[in-house]
Amino acid sequence: MKTVPKPFAAIFWGGLLAGIFDITQAFIGFGLRGSTPFRILQGIGRGIFGTRSREMGWTSAAIGLVCHFTITFTAATVYYLASRKLRILVERPVLCGLVYGELVFLFMYFVVMPLAIGQPHFNIATYITGPIGHPFLVGLPIALAVRRYSS
Repeated sequence: MKTVPKPFAAIFWGGLLAGIFDITQAFIGFGLRGSTPFRILQGIGRGIFGTRSREMGWTSAAIGLVCHFTITFTAATVYYLASRKLRILVERPVLCGLVYGELVFLFMYFVVMPLAIGQPHFNIATYITGPIGHPFLVGLPIALAVRRYSS
């Protein structure tokens, strides 16, 4: 029996899980360096508000959280749409998800962040949450969700 693809479910669960896992790893990784979840969310909001983000309190933190999940849902949408043409993304979700997570990290750190806030600074937390964490905690959940809800 052939299943009907469920794009909304694939994108929703992939984006939600990637968003939860990614923000959790950021809270832990950067928390070990003394940052708080509040400041991390304000840092995300900095992409919109610039240096004023720290002065805006919960407003910039809430916008940062919305931006974070907008990015993960967009990443899930891109993967889902690509999987409609590149069947290997559904047939080999573990390998493709790991590669995709790394590509998402590279795009965020070398395209989005420089445009939004300037050149990012690398430290141990960046390496753990970025090139190590993104494949497993962003790309893999997205790829597995797309596989689960694809025909």
